Amino acid sequence: MSMFLGIDVGTSGTKAVLIDEVGVVMATAVGVHEPSAPRIGYSEQDPIDWWHSTVDAIGQVTRTAGISPQAIDAVGPTGQMHGLVALDASLEAVRPAILWNDQRSAPQCAEYEARIGIDTLISETGNRLLPGFTAPKLLWMREHEPELFAQIDKVLLPKDYIRYRLTGELAMDVSDASGTSVFACGRRTFSDSILAAMDLPRSWWPDAAESPEVVARVSPLAAEATGLRAGIPVVAGAGDQAASAVGMGLISEQVVGATLGTSGVMFAASDQWRTTPDGSLHAFCHAVPGRWHLMGVMLSAAGSVQWYRDRIAPDIADAAEAAGGNGLAELDRLAAATPVGAEGLFFLPYLSGERTPHPDPDARGCWIGLTGRHDRSHMMRAVLEGVTHGLRECLDLIRTTGITPGSTRLSGGGARSGLWRQLCADLFGTPITITNSTEGTAYGAALLAAVGAEAFDSVESACETAVTEVDRIEAGSDADTLEATHEVYRMLYPALHDAFKASARLHT
Repeated sequence: MSMFLGIDVGTSGTKAVLIDEVGVVMATAVGVHEPSAPRIGYSEQDPIDWWHSTVDAIGQVTRTAGISPQAIDAVGPTGQMHGLVALDASLEAVRPAILWNDQRSAPQCAEYEARIGIDTLISETGNRLLPGFTAPKLLWMREHEPELFAQIDKVLLPKDYIRYRLTGELAMDVSDASGTSVFACGRRTFSDSILAAMDLPRSWWPDAAESPEVVARVSPLAAEATGLRAGIPVVAGAGDQAASAVGMGLISEQVVGATLGTSGVMFAASDQWRTTPDGSLHAFCHAVPGRWHLMGVMLSAAGSVQWYRDRIAPDIADAAEAAGGNGLAELDRLAAATPVGAEGLFFLPYLSGERTPHPDPDARGCWIGLTGRHDRSHMMRAVLEGVTHGLRECLDLIRTTGITPGSTRLSGGGARSGLWRQLCADLFGTPITITNSTEGTAYGAALLAAVGAEAFDSVESACETAVTEVDRIEAGSDADTLEATHEVYRMLYPALHDAFKASARLHT
C-alpha cells in the first residue's frame, strides 16, 4: 500500500494528514507552535518553531496510523500564505518571519500603490498591495531594519521553509507565489517589472513550479530527524487556500467553495485568467496546473461567532458546557428559534477591519437596528446572518467575472451549524453541499503528493476519486425574506464609511 503525507504549516501549529493510494485518511496529528505579537499590529514566528512542530506532527501521525515513517512514499507541503521568511547567504533566517496577519507595512503599501499605480498592479499581478502580502514586508524591512535587509539573500514562504528543512532545496509553487505582490499570475512567473519598481532582486525568489510537480527529495539529514525515507519525492505543494480547494474538490467553475473558519473565504476556480478591475477579489494561480482562482476574504467569520460566545454570551455557553453540552451549539439553537431577519437587527462583522468586499482596515463591527425587543438570541442570529450577507457580497463579485456556479461547497467549523448551512443556501442562490473531506488543507496537500508520485494521473482525477458530496441543502422558505434584508445590508457599509474613518482618526 502506498501512503502520502500532507503537511500544513499553520499559524498555531503544523497539521499532518496521512492518506492511502485512493485518498482515504489513515491518521491526522498536530504539532503546536504559537505566534508572537511584539507590538500592536505585529505578528511573527521563529521559522525553526515550524520545523520542530513538523517533526512532532510526523512522529504523531505515523504512531497513530501504526506505521513507520519509512512507509511514506511522498510529501506535500502547504501552509499559511504571504509570510516573509528572509534568509541570509548561509540560508539562516535573519529575523523572525513576518506573518500574513501582520499590518505594519500599510504605509509602504500606500506609497508603492501610488508609485506603481493600481491599474498596473492589477493588470500585472491581479491584486492590489496589501499589508498581508509578502513584498510589502520587505519594503518595511528596507525602511525600518536596513541592516537586516542588507543581509537578505533568499526569500521563502512558510511551507517552502519546511521543504528546505526536509530537502535542502529552495523552491516555491505558483499558488503561494501569487500572494507575494511580485508574481505575474496570468503568466505564472515572477514579474520583472514589479520587482524593478520595488527595487527587489529577482535572485531572491526561487522559481515557482506547478503544485503537484516533484521539486526535491528528502535529504539524509532530514530523514534522520523525521524517520522519513531519504530520497522520497516532495512536491511543490500549494498555499493553504489552494490546497484546501483541492481537498474539497474545487477544481472547476461549476462549484465554488465557502469556508466558515475564523476568517471567511469565498473561493472560485477559473479556467482562464480573470481579475476584478479594482482588485476587490484576489486573483491567484490555482494548485491545478493551467487554472487560476478568485478569492474573497472576510477577516471575521466564525471569528465573529467565537467573539460573541466569549464576550457577549459566555454565561450561556459555559452553562451548556458545564451540563455536558456544546456552548456554540446552544447559541446556535437560540438563534434558530429567533425569527429570520432578527426582527430588523443587522450585524456588520468587521471586528478586525475588512478585506473583501470592502478593503478597509478602519471598518468596525456593529449592530444596527437595536430596539428594546432585542435580546442575545436576536444578536446571535444577526451575527450569523451578517457574516452570510458578507460572503454573499463576495459571491456576487465572483459572478461579475463571468463565473456562474451551480452549487457551493461549505467547509470550516461553522459548516457544522445546521442554521448556518441553511442561511447560506437561502442567500447564495445555489444549493449548498458538504463533502466527505473534513481535513481540508493538509488533505489537499497529501493529494498533491499522491499526484506527484503518480498514484493519480492528475489533480482532477485525484479529486474525482477521493472527494464526494455527502449532503445537499436547498433554499428554504426564508430565502425571499433574507433576499430583501440583503438589499438593506448592502447599504450599511457605504453609509458608515466616513464615520469609520473619522472614528479611526480619534483613536490613533
